[in-house]
Amino acid sequence: MEVPLEVVLKNVENKEEIEAVIIAIPTLNHKKLKDIYNVAIREKVQTIKIVPRIYGFDTPDLKLKSLEDISIEDLMGRQVVKIDYRVIGEFVKDKTVLITGAGGSIGSELVMQICAFRPARVILFDIDDTDLHTMTLRVNKHYPHLMDRTSFIIGDVKDEQRVLEVFQEFRPQIVFHAAAFKHVPMMEHNPKEAVKVNIFGTYILAKIALDCKVERFIMISTDKAVRPTSIMGATKRVAEYICQALNGAGNKAQATKFISVRFGNVLGSRGSVVPLFLEQLKSGGPLTVTHKDMVRYFMTIPEAVSLILQASTMGEGGEVFVLDMGEPVKIVELAEELITIQGLRPYKDIDIEFTGIRPGEKIFEEILTAEEGTVASKHEKVFVARNGVKYSLQKVEEIMKEFKTLVEGPSMTGEKGVKDLLKKYVRHYEEK
Repeated sequence: MEVPLEVVLKNVENKEEIEAVIIAIPTLNHKKLKDIYNVAIREKVQTIKIVPRIYGFDTPDLKLKSLEDISIEDLMGRQVVKIDYRVIGEFVKDKTVLITGAGGSIGSELVMQICAFRPARVILFDIDDTDLHTMTLRVNKHYPHLMDRTSFIIGDVKDEQRVLEVFQEFRPQIVFHAAAFKHVPMMEHNPKEAVKVNIFGTYILAKIALDCKVERFIMISTDKAVRPTSIMGATKRVAEYICQALNGAGNKAQATKFISVRFGNVLGSRGSVVPLFLEQLKSGGPLTVTHKDMVRYFMTIPEAVSLILQASTMGEGGEVFVLDMGEPVKIVELAEELITIQGLRPYKDIDIEFTGIRPGEKIFEEILTAEEGTVASKHEKVFVARNGVKYSLQKVEEIMKEFKTLVEGPSMTGEKGVKDLLKKYVRHYEEK
């Protein structure tokens, strides 16, 4: 019979002897986790640790150094996600895996989880040398035995020659393409750069993957590609078109399987709302929310990445998978919750201000209500987008030529032309 922590703590004669609470139930969702956390805090327990959910899943022995502090993200967004580790293990084990954008929020977590499945080699590809340096430290800490089989490559996905060199040297069998420009307002002011990275970067990488007979190419997409109102969302939708057009091309016996995986916002990623709120809290507030009705789907980074890996094993090629991110959350409620977790009172100790919707933003991000609809898969949190607009490889190559003319042209005319071209080829794209 399960006994509540509160009852256990109350029955301890000398509470001062309780130095730590260790939560060893990795499947807890954020509501149950928060209840336990609140009880421990109320009983003045100084140290609260949790067993990691993802890494070392196949090594049941518990090491104290592997315990983690409970993060804000865990308390606000952790969900119960069932993962078939055996299938993912069979998919990754003894394979050479390349991850682009390997120093980013999603890319770095992909690296860490993939390393747990004993790959033959892992290639981390990123344009940011500082991020790559950070990843050398992380990999060396968690997987020192893999350091001689891990390559840290500085490069730009737009640089065709550099990408080709990497593929020819390492011959990856699986590619996870996480490199992208993702910040919605910033891309509204830099549409040509969004096209260069999100569209041409994907096209260059995918074409070379096809030529080099990569087994499986997984492109990380976004819910913002659904009925996009932003440059970022529209360029990621075109990236999906590219992957669908290239799927099955070339030698049929050795054809690369191209898969896209869409998901919503992850808690704790760089530039996302939780780090921003925490920074504002440090300054004494106020916390800034764009609109009182602003709603987003949220999941923690480890959960989202584990579902990406699960979806990657399921695809037959050409699919756009959609992750179920749980129930939508009001951003203002997230702000209130974060203030409360810090032991403060919303609107009294810390105020919340509404600043207005930014360029390209929606109040509600569509994901499972995609315009093409979705169908269930064999995993309860992974769906498949129904066939919407698709372009042939020949048509995609024509589209790329049109974009190429624009991005290489004069800045101002090129930027207007980019928006017009996106409207022409991305159904439902509409500027806000």
